[in-house]
Amino acid sequence: MTTTHTYISRIFPTFDDELIELLSDKATLKEVSKDTVIINPGEYLKYTVLLAAGSIKVYRESEEGNEAFLYFLNPGNACALSMLCIAHHRKSEMLAVAEEDSILLLIPVQYTDELSKYAAWNKFVIETYRARFEELLEVFDNLAFRGMDERLEFYLKRLTKNSRSNSIEITHQQIANDLSTSREVISRLLKKLEQQGMLRLNRKYIEWLK
Repeated sequence: MTTTHTYISRIFPTFDDELIELLSDKATLKEVSKDTVIINPGEYLKYTVLLAAGSIKVYRESEEGNEAFLYFLNPGNACALSMLCIAHHRKSEMLAVAEEDSILLLIPVQYTDELSKYAAWNKFVIETYRARFEELLEVFDNLAFRGMDERLEFYLKRLTKNSRSNSIEITHQQIANDLSTSREVISRLLKKLEQQGMLRLNRKYIEWLK
């Protein structure tokens, strides 16, 4: 049994045997290191990317090159926005970066129609769209209805949940970039949250206490 087969069986347990065999034959596993750019804006995608291990951050990039953080991908996830681009033969409109060392399952786009013949795959695609849509609604609600202090708190909670740790190795500038604001604003709000007992600021990491 191949390593690819083993990963697919373990990470995607809802896939039936025939679908697993197809993916094992056509897809490839690729290891990427932290901070590797996986999807660039403006490019036609050659693969449907599923995440077998690790974590990926997905951003929306403006025409001016500014980035807005959208959501994380965790093992067993796929990027719904990239799937839409592939389905409609459109260029990528997002940036995807490895948050940590990760393992990708790359499915060449020429097998998209063949995959759609499998009920388990179609169910997976629909569930992917639903999950990412709900996350995008959360992002919209944060932008439309919350102040920067609430957005920062929500963002830090997402980071700790995704990393499965209360210690977050991240700079104030990285947070500012993800939230489309200045480092000075983030530093001031982090200090305020520390005074409220919600976190502890350290030299190279932030410890979330709630």
